[in-house]
Amino acid sequence: MLTRRNFLKSGIITMGLLTAGEASGARAAEAAPLFPPHAPLGTGQGIHPGRVVWTHDPEAVHWSGMDFWWKPENFDAERVLAMTRKGLMRLTGEDTPQKAWNALFAWRNAKNGKEGGYRPGQKIAIKVNMNGAGENNDDPHGEFGVSYGNPLLLRSLLRSLVRDGGVRPEDIVVFDTCRIFPDHMRKLCTGGDLAGVRFSYRHPGMADDAVADEKARIEWAGAVDGIPTYFPTCLTEADYLINLANLKGHSWGLTLGGKNHFGTFINAERRVTPAAAGLHPNIINGRMGDYSVLADLMARKEIGGKTILWMLDGLITAPSETVTISPENAAWEMPPFNGKPASSLFFSQDPVAIDSVGADFLVSEPNMRRHNGNMRDNSGMENYLHEAALLAAPPSGTKYTDGHGANPGSLGVHEHWNNAEEKLYSRNRDLAEGIELIRD
Repeated sequence: MLTRRNFLKSGIITMGLLTAGEASGARAAEAAPLFPPHAPLGTGQGIHPGRVVWTHDPEAVHWSGMDFWWKPENFDAERVLAMTRKGLMRLTGEDTPQKAWNALFAWRNAKNGKEGGYRPGQKIAIKVNMNGAGENNDDPHGEFGVSYGNPLLLRSLLRSLVRDGGVRPEDIVVFDTCRIFPDHMRKLCTGGDLAGVRFSYRHPGMADDAVADEKARIEWAGAVDGIPTYFPTCLTEADYLINLANLKGHSWGLTLGGKNHFGTFINAERRVTPAAAGLHPNIINGRMGDYSVLADLMARKEIGGKTILWMLDGLITAPSETVTISPENAAWEMPPFNGKPASSLFFSQDPVAIDSVGADFLVSEPNMRRHNGNMRDNSGMENYLHEAALLAAPPSGTKYTDGHGANPGSLGVHEHWNNAEEKLYSRNRDLAEGIELIRD
C-alpha cells in the first residue's frame, strides 16, 4: 500500500539520485545563495534582541552508522549537557546556568506583565518534533531510522531545567499531539532526578494521551479548509513553553521551530492532524507574499505568548522528514564541520531569528542541497519568516492575531548572513537592528 509516508519517502529519496547532468548543475549551483539578500525585517526579540547562540562540539557525536542513530551511546552525554548549559548562558549573558534559567523565566513573565521567575506549581510544556518516531504504530526504532527528537538531548535539557533551573519534574510535560514517544525515550527521560516528568502524545484511551481543550479552538487568519482543530490541554494549562525543534530538511523545504508546531494542535484525525486541519496546501503551494499558517501559529498567545526558549537540534541532521539517516547524508561539508555531523545546537528567544539562521545553514550546506532539491530552488519556503517578522503589516495583507483579538506585532527579526564562510549578520557588524549570531 502506498501510504503518504511511503509516497513522500520515495519522492525525497529520488531527489538524491540525480543524473550526471543534474548532478553537474547541482554542484554549479552550490555556491549560489538561494534567498535574495535584504535588510533586516522586523524587530529583534529577547534579553539581547535578535541573538542566536550556536554551540558546536565535534566530540559530542560519535555515531558510526552501525546502529540506530538515537542510541545514547552514540553521543557524549556530558558534552551535550555542557553545550546546553553554555548555550543558555551565552543567550542570556549570565555566568551560570542557574542565573540563565531565571533570566529566561523572568523575561517571559515581564513580557506578560508579571514579576519574578518560575515558581513551584507553574507548568512548563516542552514541544518536541517526534515526526518519524511512528505514524501508524509504536515501533521503538521509528520507521527505517528516520529523524525525530533526540532522546539524549531532551534528557540534557530536562536535567538542566531541573538541576539548574530548580524546576520540579512533576511541573514538566513533554508533548507531541499526533506522534508517539518510544519506550526507550520515555524511560531515559524519567529516571533518577527526572522522575515525575510527564509525556503527552497520541496514545488513545490511556492516561498520557494528548486531549483537546474544547475551549481553545483555532480560528485561522487565512483561508484554511479543514476539520475543527484545537490546542491541547497540556499546552493551554502550561505557564511556559519550550520549543525543542530539529534542524532538518522537509519534503516542503524546512523543518525548524515554526514547523515544529504542526504537532502542537489536535483534532479528530490523530495520525494526520495537520492534513485534516487543511494546512498542507498552504505549505506545499505557498509563495512569497501568501498568508502563512506557520506565522499564524507562531503569533498565538498559547505559543508565542508562552515561549521562553527556542532551540534547534543539529547534532545529527536529516535532509528530510522521511529519509533514513545515514553517515553519508548526515555529514556536513562546509567549515567548521569538514565531513562530520553538524554536532550543533542553537538557542534563541527570537523565533524568527533562530529559524532564519537555521535556514541559512541548511541551504548553504552542499550535502543538504544535494539530497533535497528544496535547498537549491524553493526560495518561497522563507515566506513565513517575512510574514512573522512583519506581522503587524505583513506582505500578504493578512489580519493576524494572537487568537484573542490582538495583533502581537513583529514576532522577531529576519535577514540572511553575508556568506557561508563568515556567517555574519547585521548585529555582528555593530548595526542597530538584525540578528546577532554568537558562536561557541
